[in-house]
This record gives sequence, structure tokens and C-alpha cells, in this order.
Amino acid sequence: MSSRSSHSALSHTDSFASNSADVVQLVGRILFGALFLASGWGKLTNVPGATAYFTGLGVPSPEMMPYLVGSLETVLGVALILGLATRYAAIIAFLFVVVATAIAHRYWTYPAPAQGGQYVQFIKSLAIMGGALFVFVVGAGRFSVDAMLAKKR
Repeated sequence: MSSRSSHSALSHTDSFASNSADVVQLVGRILFGALFLASGWGKLTNVPGATAYFTGLGVPSPEMMPYLVGSLETVLGVALILGLATRYAAIIAFLFVVVATAIAHRYWTYPAPAQGGQYVQFIKSLAIMGGALFVFVVGAGRFSVDAMLAKKR
């Protein structure tokens, strides 16, 4: 990463970003992974509630979805937090959120009173997709299982 700034007033910020990149990348990856871990674990520990949610969405086999989706989200969360197969986890997370958004957050199909809340969820999903793409491109960073495994080669 370059510490060269586009403007002299930004040089301290750019320098800080460059010097703390490994730690910030770790913290960002943990926060990003926590989103998937919490969501997946929530489904696995509240199967009746998750089943009702999936039933309301009209997805096939709603009684199986808490286990399938909850397990996938949990595994993605752990992989992202640990930095294990990070790029694979990031691209799978991206695709997962694309599908989840297409199924659950089509705000324009909701009744007017619910559209605002669903629009916020839709926009959050776009941000999560953006985060997944960043992690895909940048990778796990120095403080990760991926980096430890690369050193052993």
C-alpha cells in the first residue's frame, strides 16, 4: 500500500492507514465476519423463528433453510474472522448476499408502510456486497490463517 497522498493535508491520514493496515484489516475482517456468524448462529439457535421467516418469504423447504443457511453463514463468519480461505469465503459471501437480497429485500414489492424498512435492508445488503468485494480483492492480510499457511509452503 502506498502512503503517497493526493493532497498534503491528507498525508498524516494516509501514513496512518499505511502503517496500521495489517491491524485495521484484521479488525475489519473480524467485524465483517461477525455479521455472518451472528446471523447464522441466530438461525441455528432459533429454528422455529427462522422457519417462520423463510415460510413468510415463500422459499422452498422452509423447514430445512435454517439449517442450510444458518450453517453456511456460520462457516462464512468463522472463515472470515480467522482469515481462512478468505477470498473464497468473501466471494461466497458476496453471492450469498446477492441471492438473499433478491429473495428477502425487494423493497418495491412490500406494502408502502414496510418499504422504508426494507429499503434500508436493501441498501445495507449493497454495502455488505461491497465489503465482500473489498475482502476478495485485498485478501486476509498478515494476521490470518491464510498468511500462516502461506509461510509454511
